[in-house]
Amino acid sequence: MRRRRTTLILAGLTLVVLALSFPASLREAFERGGFYLFSRDFIEDIPKRLMGPGRFRFLLQPLLATSLGIRAGRADARAGRPAYLSGILFSRALRRELLASGFQSVVNLVLMGILLDSLFQWLILGVSYPGAALLVGPVLIAAPYSVARGLANRFSGRAARGASE
Repeated sequence: MRRRRTTLILAGLTLVVLALSFPASLREAFERGGFYLFSRDFIEDIPKRLMGPGRFRFLLQPLLATSLGIRAGRADARAGRPAYLSGILFSRALRRELLASGFQSVVNLVLMGILLDSLFQWLILGVSYPGAALLVGPVLIAAPYSVARGLANRFSGRAARGASE
């Protein structure tokens, strides 16, 4: 119950920040003739994000996602489920279960990533671009989580098979 309330609060805050970002982002897209996410400025601003306030999140968020992925991957191995990405891609019967468990594991972390990216864009760039926040936040979490979950499953499964032989 408490986790659900936390998720709802984070989702609400994230939606408010994105909604507040939207008008300025649209105005700037109209003035520049295109969206920030699909511009050269987005690529050029990446170093500013890596060096500016909040740069620690580029380490912290992937590390947290990796640790959650390792924990879930070990649980997958104990339950006899396939590695996370291969299960999602090739096991129609397990796809929904794996996606749901992955979502439940990282939903708060993803919401915090989006929220932090929006807030730090305001601090660093002076404007927040919702599209960029919706891309950068989840990428910092989804990729490390998926890879760590799959690798942890593989290594835990091998260790268990090796111990039983």
